[in-house]
Amino acid sequence: MADIVDPLTRSRMMAGIKGRNTKPELLIRSLLHRMGFRFRLHVKDLPGKPDIVLPKYRAIIFVNGCFWHGHNSCHLFKLPKTRPEFWENKILKNRANDVRAIEALFSKNWRICIIWECSIKGAKTDPQLVITTVANWLKGSESFLEISANDKLSLT
Repeated sequence: MADIVDPLTRSRMMAGIKGRNTKPELLIRSLLHRMGFRFRLHVKDLPGKPDIVLPKYRAIIFVNGCFWHGHNSCHLFKLPKTRPEFWENKILKNRANDVRAIEALFSKNWRICIIWECSIKGAKTDPQLVITTVANWLKGSESFLEISANDKLSLT
């Protein structure tokens, strides 16, 4: 199936997609701030330039877009039919960068949380449940947390 817009328009549309301060990221930051958590944003000195850094908890939160980070078995990730080789290489490179950054952060004793876009986007999702899970993780001692729409979260 051919693209519904011409290549120049598609290029302009894709170039307009932001890499930081996305809607999911702004939502998570707002909810964390309301709960009293204070953090730094996009710290350039850390591998992967994490979206949210909470030095007090030695914790990092990545808010990953399901398309750009190739979230497996997610309804928001579908490889485009136009230029599939390009997109597959791009997604694979993003995934490799993610793994490299996470390994480097773990080696520096940071705790890591990955929140997938699908966990807070859509009618079936509850961002408050996600943020409560993150808050409990921050106050705990677990080194890793990953949240996606497929997870069964509860208010504990």
